[in-house]
Amino acid sequence: MSAQREAMPCMRPMLDSDLRAVFAIEEQVYPFGWTLKIFQDCLRVRYSCWVMEQDEELVGYAILSAAAGEAHILNIAIHPERQGRGLGRQMMHFLIDTAREHGADTVFLEVRPSNRSAVHLYDSMGFNQVGLRRDYYPASVGREDAIIMACVV
Repeated sequence: MSAQREAMPCMRPMLDSDLRAVFAIEEQVYPFGWTLKIFQDCLRVRYSCWVMEQDEELVGYAILSAAAGEAHILNIAIHPERQGRGLGRQMMHFLIDTAREHGADTVFLEVRPSNRSAVHLYDSMGFNQVGLRRDYYPASVGREDAIIMACVV
C-alpha cells in the first residue's frame, strides 16, 4: 500500500470562472461572508486577487489591495477540509511578497478576536495589533469587534 502525496500548492491570478468555487469556500468558512458581487467587484477594480490550487482543486483564495506604500489583506480563506496543513501560512507569505512587489512597506488586515487560529497565525508571522474596530463584524448575537493588525515588510 502506498500513501498518496499531495501536490505542492500553487498560486495563480483569480479568474471570473473561479468565482463560484471561491464563493463556495467563502460560504463554508465565514458565517457572515462576502457576497458573490463583492468578489466580482474586486476583480472588476483589479485588486490583487489570487487562488490557491492543489491536486487540480481550488483550495483557497486571497484578495489584496495595495496603494500608497501600504497593502491591505481584504479576504483570505482556505477550504475547511484543507485547513491545518500550512496552506494559510504559505498564502500569507505569498501575499506579503506580492505587497512588497506593489511597493508596500506595511501590510494591514482585520480579524475577528474569535478566530483564534487566524490571530495565532498572524502573530507568528510578525503582525501586531495596532487598533480595534468596535462592532465591525456581524455576529450571531449582535456584532463582534475587529482586531486591526499590521506588519512591516
